[in-house]
Amino acid sequence: MEKTIVKVENLSHRYNLQWAIKDINFEIDQKGILGLLGSNGAGKSTTMNIICGVLNQTEGNVFIDGINTKENPVEARKNIGFLPQKPPLYGDLNVDEYLTYSAKLRLMDKSQIKRAVEEVKEKCGISHFSRRLIRNLSGGYQQRLGIAQAIIHNPKFVVLDEPTNGLDPNQILEVRHLIGNIAKEHAVLLSTHILSEVHAICDQILMIENGSLIFSGTINDFDNYLQPNTFVVSFLHTPSIDELESIPGIIQVESISDFESRFRVSFDGDPDITARVVEKSVHKGWILNEITLEKISMDEIFAELSNKAKKP
Repeated sequence: MEKTIVKVENLSHRYNLQWAIKDINFEIDQKGILGLLGSNGAGKSTTMNIICGVLNQTEGNVFIDGINTKENPVEARKNIGFLPQKPPLYGDLNVDEYLTYSAKLRLMDKSQIKRAVEEVKEKCGISHFSRRLIRNLSGGYQQRLGIAQAIIHNPKFVVLDEPTNGLDPNQILEVRHLIGNIAKEHAVLLSTHILSEVHAICDQILMIENGSLIFSGTINDFDNYLQPNTFVVSFLHTPSIDELESIPGIIQVESISDFESRFRVSFDGDPDITARVVEKSVHKGWILNEITLEKISMDEIFAELSNKAKKP
């Protein structure tokens, strides 16, 4: 089992009288990408800001590589790289100047800074822009530079807040590829509201809603959170809708073909329903062409989890 790099224990924080988050607990392994999901105002930013040392929590503890962020914040932050939603860039500096400045902010040994700058430029694909003023870089390369400043000190844990926000489709693919490479050597926490992005690059998911952790698991766990309740079926010899609806467990049948040979069937969750349809088809001579359970979309799962969290 991989060593835990981040441990969050009973994390709670309130602004005035209202709790922003309450009793959040989770752990993050040494490598891979953990997606942090949640609606606006759910508590994602509060959680990230506390982990990164931007905000002091009301209750609970955060450990980065075993170091308590409350008791030894400077040492803990040496193990953290952070890219906020708006990259902290200075347009009047060139790429080398900015990365050197970022390395000094991380209290890196002066003898290591030059090599670190060259290595991170190579890793992020920005070596050919060393002397370019930051304000003259495209949005995609500015985002690469933002990621570069987050990893220049080779932290064990990297936090990326909406890293593909505002990028075009090609830039999104490039940044996703870069994040995937980073995750081979570092633990990455990725906050995003784009569910397709989570599905594309994340290994694990945390979902926060109403200040509480309501889901923690793998992508497969998330995909299978809701059991499918519809399937598509087609026959060579088409039965009537009434015949299909007479099969026990079937709630509703809808024709989805001009030739009335394909149907979307809603059922009550009985796992044996497809076997029952196959058996009926053989008995009636309908000759089954297709039967496929329809997968629940991530959007539907997200909505269901959110609604459950909002109920009193």
